[in-house]
Amino acid sequence: MIWRSLRTRLTLLVAVAVALAVAVSAGACFMIVRHQLYEQVDRQLGNPPGKSPRGQLEWLQRECGPVPNPQDHYGPPGTTQLIFADDRPPCYTSAALVVTEEDKGVAASPGAKHWHNGVTDDGTEMRILTENVGPGMAVMDAVPLGQLRNTLKMVALLLGAVAALGVLAAATAGLLIARAALRPVGRLTKAVEHIAQTEDLDTHIPVEGNDEIARLSSSFNAMTTALAGSRERQKQLVADAGHELRTPLTTLRTNIDLLLRSEQTGRSLDPDAKKRLLTNVKAQFAELSTLVADLLQLARGDTEHEPHVELPFHEVVTAAVERARLRGAEVVSDLRPWYVVGSATSLERAVLNLIDNAAKFSPGGQVEVSLWHGRLSVRDHGPGLPEEELPHVFERFWRSPSARGLPGSGLGLAIVAQAVAEAGGEVRLANAPGGGAIATMDLPGTLMRNSESDKSR
Repeated sequence: MIWRSLRTRLTLLVAVAVALAVAVSAGACFMIVRHQLYEQVDRQLGNPPGKSPRGQLEWLQRECGPVPNPQDHYGPPGTTQLIFADDRPPCYTSAALVVTEEDKGVAASPGAKHWHNGVTDDGTEMRILTENVGPGMAVMDAVPLGQLRNTLKMVALLLGAVAALGVLAAATAGLLIARAALRPVGRLTKAVEHIAQTEDLDTHIPVEGNDEIARLSSSFNAMTTALAGSRERQKQLVADAGHELRTPLTTLRTNIDLLLRSEQTGRSLDPDAKKRLLTNVKAQFAELSTLVADLLQLARGDTEHEPHVELPFHEVVTAAVERARLRGAEVVSDLRPWYVVGSATSLERAVLNLIDNAAKFSPGGQVEVSLWHGRLSVRDHGPGLPEEELPHVFERFWRSPSARGLPGSGLGLAIVAQAVAEAGGEVRLANAPGGGAIATMDLPGTLMRNSESDKSR
């Protein structure tokens, strides 16, 4: 498992990268040194001290002979011989150099030169310069390569040792850097493991700097804060729901107990009283059903809504107005075309809740509904609301003290706020000039469908 840790992989990555860089640098350095050493030997061969090509030819013609001179086992310090383009044997001054076809070609080419590696008859490696010195003749000057090869071996060993030390130092530095750089990641990992084990969403990670690790820590803190808030809202919803369900359930149990007691004791209730009791039971069941439906609407997640599509919002409002009229509300509407992207079911329910809320607070009065350029207004002619209560009207289960005696659970406007937020709009409630309250819903959209606007172009 240790080889799978991010710290180990980062250390290996740094070590491998440095090793490659050191290897490339060492190889380039070796090639440069090799090139410089060979150039130095070639300059030494091309410019022998105190000898011109003509003087060297005269000296060779005097000193050289047909038989090579014996050398000691260390090899010749320098070798010179005269060769010919034809089949004549070379003229030797020291050990014999192996003559190649290229050397004979230089002898046959006036002014030609050729540097190359070669050997003597006994196999000693030499650096050779073959230079034309006259018609059909060339001089082969050579120096042994033993010292140069030994120097290159020492350079290779030195560069190898430096490369090994460099890789070792890079691995150590990579380990230290990885340990320091991944320390915030380690704290984040421990925090995540702690939350996974304890479900403690109050855990906070210290944020240092403004790099990617700091941004990750900030995002994690924001995520845990959001989760904690969501869990707190869930707890509050359950608590509020339990409180709101207790009243209709208690009333239902009391009424049913009265009916059962009358049957068990044989004392029949007065028909009018029994009718009022059954009517009350039915009303409590309706209130309970409405409350459960509202709770399910609020409890569903943001990703559980219907797919959003482009739809005519004015037709959605028309349908909500017709449903409100069937419930006995007196609604006057003035609707202009407006197309939005959202869920028709959620938006129709939101509009119907606004109309029902307005009708509840203006009994016998008209509810005015208008839609103009994406702004829906629903106005009643009731008493309005105190200014200090307006900021709370869209909270779950909040009810105005003056409305405690009216039917409802305090969830209608919360459902409106949720549906409008899902459609990307805003909703407000304020006191209207001249009395009553006015709710405004602003939804982004267009005056015509996108397909119709494309055709008009």
